[in-house]
Amino acid sequence: MTGVNSNSKGFRTWFYFRTGWSVYFAFIFSAVNTLVVTYYLAIDKIPTLQQIFPTFTHYVIITVTIGIPFLVFAGYVHFKRSAGFKSEADVSIETNPHSRRNLLNTEVIIAAYMYSNELMMKMLKDEKLTKDEIERHEKLQYKIKEHFKHKTITDSNYDIE
Repeated sequence: MTGVNSNSKGFRTWFYFRTGWSVYFAFIFSAVNTLVVTYYLAIDKIPTLQQIFPTFTHYVIITVTIGIPFLVFAGYVHFKRSAGFKSEADVSIETNPHSRRNLLNTEVIIAAYMYSNELMMKMLKDEKLTKDEIERHEKLQYKIKEHFKHKTITDSNYDIE
């Protein structure tokens, strides 16, 4: 990105704040809060559980020892074994104009590259292009030119097809 739009500085700052809050501060704060609340409101009041977790330190060590591997496994399942992450990625691409533009540009590049390869193979075999192939080439060239007329982020609904 060449420059930051002065209108977006406030939104960028807000985004960075939300990220810092939700990923770092709120995560740590909620983990500590959960440990403290569950120990002092539940475990401290139940004698059977007090035998398993005699002190808050024991509770934290046991909970972290079991909890971290479990949460890593849950994250792995989310990304690798469930449709959850794929759905999130689909929504992200559908709603993010930058991602959509990258996808459209990639599709254009691949279509042009494949057609260029076909033409090159014909040339290597000393074959002449048919009228249909020349027409197809002109049509693709026109579509690519039109695509690049509409290559702004705000006009991400323009497809080459």
